Amino acid sequence: MHERAIEHLSRDRKLARLIERIGPCGFRVDRKREPFAALVRSVTFQQLHGVAAETIFNRFIALFPANGSPTPQQILDVPVEKMRGAGLSGAKTTAIKDIAAKAREGVVPTRAEATGLTDAELVERLTTIRGVGPWTVEMLLIFTLGRKDVFPVTDFGVRKGFALAYGFKEMPTPKDLLPHGESWRPFRSIASWYFWRAADASK
Repeated sequence: MHERAIEHLSRDRKLARLIERIGPCGFRVDRKREPFAALVRSVTFQQLHGVAAETIFNRFIALFPANGSPTPQQILDVPVEKMRGAGLSGAKTTAIKDIAAKAREGVVPTRAEATGLTDAELVERLTTIRGVGPWTVEMLLIFTLGRKDVFPVTDFGVRKGFALAYGFKEMPTPKDLLPHGESWRPFRSIASWYFWRAADASK
């Protein structure tokens, strides 16, 4: 599925060794999830461990009649106190309300609309939303929209995996990473996936 990407990335000898060690690329895209739902989930999960985040997210989803993916209007209508009662912080509650408002206004595009927007355009639009920074949009670009050339250089796992693969004794800065990524275009998302796996394997 990612043969062209692997062939291209393997021209970098150190990255090739990492790819050989990790094995086939398991990068998958959730093509059923809309950007709005992905942003709500991402904000819920920010700065929390997986199990705790999943528990809070499930409590939040259970607030809605369909007990599935709530609409922007449903989120705007639910009382703040109920969202806080599900375990969401005040900042996350405010952010999710703003995501809903911006979705209703058309700032958050549908999946179909997003296909006509560049990565940079999506970052510019979506970072106007409270609580949504470049990293959150980059995760949306990679795992929801399937963009292949996103390089989240501020991500801890990407930086750690890169350091392990390239023999850095100290964590590289985002500025350090950017020049290395130029030779990996247009498959920097796939390179990032391998760095995440390298970081996971080191735990």
